[in-house]
Amino acid sequence: MTETEFIAALRRLPLHPAARGLLDDTALIDVGALVVTTDTLVEGIHFLPTDPAQDVAWKLVATNLSDLAAKGAKPEGILLNYPLGDDAWDHAFLQGLHEALTAFDTQIIGGDTVTLPPHAPRILTVTAFGSDAAAPARSGARDGDALYVTGTIGDAGAGLAIARGAHGPPELLAAYRRPHPRLAEGRILAPQVHAMMDVSDGLLIDAARMARASRLAIAIDLACTPLSDAYRAFSGDRLAAAIAGDDYQLLFAAPAGFVTDATCVGKFSQGSGLSLHNAGTSVPLPASLGYEHAPRA
Repeated sequence: MTETEFIAALRRLPLHPAARGLLDDTALIDVGALVVTTDTLVEGIHFLPTDPAQDVAWKLVATNLSDLAAKGAKPEGILLNYPLGDDAWDHAFLQGLHEALTAFDTQIIGGDTVTLPPHAPRILTVTAFGSDAAAPARSGARDGDALYVTGTIGDAGAGLAIARGAHGPPELLAAYRRPHPRLAEGRILAPQVHAMMDVSDGLLIDAARMARASRLAIAIDLACTPLSDAYRAFSGDRLAAAIAGDDYQLLFAAPAGFVTDATCVGKFSQGSGLSLHNAGTSVPLPASLGYEHAPRA
């Protein structure tokens, strides 16, 4: 069963209204507009065994706060579920956790600790809470809306290649290991846009998810994909950038001509599915649009 199939099965179970049909990354509970999200990082899947523990802690917090950013929420605090294991790794993790909480002005609410069996991969979970959110759903895009993305795309994917041994600049490695949730941008954008989510699994797959949730088609122009100077020097491959994950930029739908520093990368229309072109020339869809969890053979 793939991630998509599993979520579809969950939709057939009793769902709280706050779940919004499981079409979003957060639940909106009507108690003072409290936004709740949770993310799990698994060693060997979401981070490498060689990644420094400090960076893993930072990324664990940042990925959750990125979901809050996509709802325009102010972080209130986190719950941490943590497997205790190697003492040196645990201490380094705590250092990185302190750095992340300080940088993003949030606090620990509570959580749980368990014992990690010898040689078992680490599984780390944070649940984050946010307040004062406009909370645009990813299902709110409208026919004729443009699709925008903040920042640049592909840096974290290149950083992962560097973490695995490729030669490249430290800023790309940092983009993979220490992403920055776009909290300030989310606070500004959320009251103005029709739909918003973060780019966690790849620009193409996340754009397709927004279109599917909004019951629309989406056309993406690869030529418009915003790339950093470091990425251009490292690779410059726009398609690779568009399917790479871990960028944690904001992806949002708003009327064409919306005044923003973000980059317009596509357009919604009636219909369904994703189409791809490069400055007007049709491009076949790649075999994979981005990262999706599925069982390993």
